[in-house]
Amino acid sequence: MRAPTYPPGIQDMKLKITNTLMRKKQVFHTIDPLNVRVYVCGPTVYDYAHVGNARPAVVFDVLVRLLRHIYGEAHVTYVTNITDVDDKIINRSKELGITMEVLTREITNIYKADMDAIGVNKPNVQPRATEHIGAMIALTQRLINLRHAYITNNHVLFNVHSAANYGQLSRRYEQEFIAESRIDLVSFKRNPSDFVLWKPTANDQQGWDSPWGHGRPGWHIECSAMAANNLGEIFDIHGGGIDLIFPHHENEIAQSSCAFGHGTMANYWMHNGFVTVEGEVMSKSLRNFYTVHDLLSRWPGEAIRLLLLSAHYRQPLNFSKFGLYKAKIQLDKLYGAINRAQESGYTPQSSLVQDNNLVFSALCDDLNTPLALTALHQIARKLNIALTNKFCTWEISNLMYKLLNWGKLLGLLQSDVKVWFKGEYGKEDTEIEALIAARGAARKAHNFKEADKIRDKFKARGIKLEDGIGNTTWKKMK
Repeated sequence: MRAPTYPPGIQDMKLKITNTLMRKKQVFHTIDPLNVRVYVCGPTVYDYAHVGNARPAVVFDVLVRLLRHIYGEAHVTYVTNITDVDDKIINRSKELGITMEVLTREITNIYKADMDAIGVNKPNVQPRATEHIGAMIALTQRLINLRHAYITNNHVLFNVHSAANYGQLSRRYEQEFIAESRIDLVSFKRNPSDFVLWKPTANDQQGWDSPWGHGRPGWHIECSAMAANNLGEIFDIHGGGIDLIFPHHENEIAQSSCAFGHGTMANYWMHNGFVTVEGEVMSKSLRNFYTVHDLLSRWPGEAIRLLLLSAHYRQPLNFSKFGLYKAKIQLDKLYGAINRAQESGYTPQSSLVQDNNLVFSALCDDLNTPLALTALHQIARKLNIALTNKFCTWEISNLMYKLLNWGKLLGLLQSDVKVWFKGEYGKEDTEIEALIAARGAARKAHNFKEADKIRDKFKARGIKLEDGIGNTTWKKMK
């Protein structure tokens, strides 16, 4: 058997991640360096995604960018699902008087557009739960056959006592499982901590035929089935928010390990911390319920992304309007350095001698995005100093390359510089350029009163004019 050919740089890989399962930071070792496999729990599509939903999407997008940088684009398979059958979806569709299919299709399209706007790359596979009902039925039947599940009162329940290592991820005891179990099912469970794999549906609810009657899957079986179908029985990394550790991820491990006999479902489990908004738990009553869709109407997607990366992924993150403002200012400085170099006639160019990529080093240490952002600012400062002191062309071009290339690992600095500074006003180019021309004509005619009047119009609209030799440029002010 011929040995596999590893992608360039693989032998130097020293990625460390905090494995929730082991409660410690570990060096990452993949099952197969030619196919690194990652699964992350995606949204339940009944309403617009809020900033809490956006955090894992951005965090694990950075992880996948890093893995692709290490192993090569073709050697990473990233799967994140869409849950399109759920109690919340059923209730919301009834409330709106539309079908589940119409609701989930519309919300899914909006979610994908919003994630694209904040720089989240498309996963290799984005399975919908309703497309995998057959796989869920087959996995449930397998668990019944292996005596890890049982049929009672038209439900199929997982027998928690049959899973030897149940609780290994969350470190919870059975008393806590019982306290959080569904009261309406306790009467016919063998154990109060048992959970639903399949349940009957009411006549007015969507359901599917199964060996146990017309019904629909429980929440947890969805991800076990979709992950196994798209990544195999055991894979490298499973990610999601800290709120999913129990019961969702705990139950996924129980189902998959009992069905396939591997002892776990994924070798590494990663979880991002909670998001508060304006220092409070997010709530519509507090008017701090920020959806990505609404924020994008007033803020650039990169500012939202940078704020979500400003704290270490395992730590809590406070999302605020002031934080967005600071993120926008940071990006202005980074883009400003690139813009200054471009206007001076420089273009990005890689050097033959590569320095250590400090962003890469920071991300390899358990996705330390705050340190990675610091590294970007250090390069921007060096670039500004080089421009001020008129360093050699090679050095300035190389600093530009580093800033853009390192930024790409974080999903930042990927916009056109001119578009960035003009922002939403870019659509008004024709009108603005006409006013600039009118101001130029007034100045040429020594009609400075009229020229100042036009400048005041720009100022009132939040647009800054910058007069250069022979031309006037503009950019949006925040």
